[in-house]
Amino acid sequence: MQWEVVIGLEIHTQLATQSKIFSGSATTFGSEPNTQASLVDLGMPGVLPVLNEEAVRMACMFGLAIDAEIGPRNVFARKNYFYPDLPKGYQISQMDLPIVGKGHLDIALEDGTVKRIGVTRAHLEEDAGKSLHEDFNGASGIDLNRAGTPLLEIVSEPDMRSAKEAVAYVKAIHALVRYLGICDGNMAEGSLRCDCNVSIRPKGQTEFGTRCEIKNVNSFRFIERAINSEIQRQIELIEDGGKVIQETRLYDPNKDETRSMRSKEEANDYRYFPDPDLLPVVIEPALLDSIRASLPELPTQKVERFQAQYGLSAYDANVLAASREQADYFEQVAKVGGDAKLAANWVMVELGSLLNKLGLDIDESPVSADQLGGMLLRIRDNTISGKIAKTVFEAMAAGEGDADAIIDSKGLKQVTDSGAIESMLDDMLAANAEQVEQYRAADEAKRGKMFGFFVGQAMKASKGKANPAQVNQLLKAKLEG
Repeated sequence: MQWEVVIGLEIHTQLATQSKIFSGSATTFGSEPNTQASLVDLGMPGVLPVLNEEAVRMACMFGLAIDAEIGPRNVFARKNYFYPDLPKGYQISQMDLPIVGKGHLDIALEDGTVKRIGVTRAHLEEDAGKSLHEDFNGASGIDLNRAGTPLLEIVSEPDMRSAKEAVAYVKAIHALVRYLGICDGNMAEGSLRCDCNVSIRPKGQTEFGTRCEIKNVNSFRFIERAINSEIQRQIELIEDGGKVIQETRLYDPNKDETRSMRSKEEANDYRYFPDPDLLPVVIEPALLDSIRASLPELPTQKVERFQAQYGLSAYDANVLAASREQADYFEQVAKVGGDAKLAANWVMVELGSLLNKLGLDIDESPVSADQLGGMLLRIRDNTISGKIAKTVFEAMAAGEGDADAIIDSKGLKQVTDSGAIESMLDDMLAANAEQVEQYRAADEAKRGKMFGFFVGQAMKASKGKANPAQVNQLLKAKLEG
């Protein structure tokens, strides 16, 4: 039987506010346990929450960026459940009247097509604390520093049909919230976490199958692996005569499998009701107009501009616009170097390879955008060849200075004097007289293959410094002559 996969995602995004959503406690990551938890965060009797206005503004920014409806009146509710890292015994969240309603996000797929993914809603809530299971002699510790950190939970429609589509969507959300500056997107620190709802159904069936939720997956690679593992589990279960049970599961990356965590709760299990300590939030049109005017250029807009302004392919534009830092770096290289396509190739290939090897982000690059742009100028004015440029780039990465200084200190300037190149070619051809005779006696097809040998010998003789275009032109004339 052929199966169709149905995937919906819930992405928990920690908002980059300086203080928590209902208290003045700091939100800095990595502080000593329980040093950033106030009486409000600890749920002490008699304390009252006060809403962080900046969290509301950031949620509105996201809603406008995905062309969503912004709830003119949104309400906070209490979501009741008992867990050690939830000191109040309930989580303040939003249920019936969220701040962000229906919207959408377009994602670029590997085959170059664009698919629109619906966003059901995005609502504000407070994060819980964190349970720690190491170094407590078999017991668990509770760190409440994270309790009360503002979250924007982004709930998609079940519009994705493969793990790769799901990853593309998460990457698009990740890029968007970083462009907006509302989240640092650091998945390793838990700033962006994903719950994956996965079900399968026979192809052609319109009714959804029973879904399972994979909780708190925190890397793009693990999202893809967890979804594919769960798909395989459900297919095997049904084909063996079993039934999928709606439940919450955890992904174990070491075993590459999901395992049952608990039965899946329904909304009524949480006994939602409006929080009596918090008034409804009313969003005035004037506030939305102000926020809309402050929005930066968004990833999809940047991709379109890169194609129109620089003549880049859709693929190259998407890669370069994947992060705001990379897009800015590329544009500075193109501005200094004067050739956008050459800049795109160097940023994506050589620089990308270097950063991957060193495990660095682009804002930590040992080669600045101005340095790389300056090197591209030397390629364009024929001071160095593309091959020599790789040597210059390696030296820049090693901290040996900018391109001009390296070219001078290492004597890498390209030979463009026609007389000097001709003399070098004459010596090289004389040393390979037998191959020259074979070339002249060969037919056109064989000559094409043999020509590369002479080019290689010429570049070797010049130690890579001869201008390749001149070498090709002069060499062809001499061989044909």
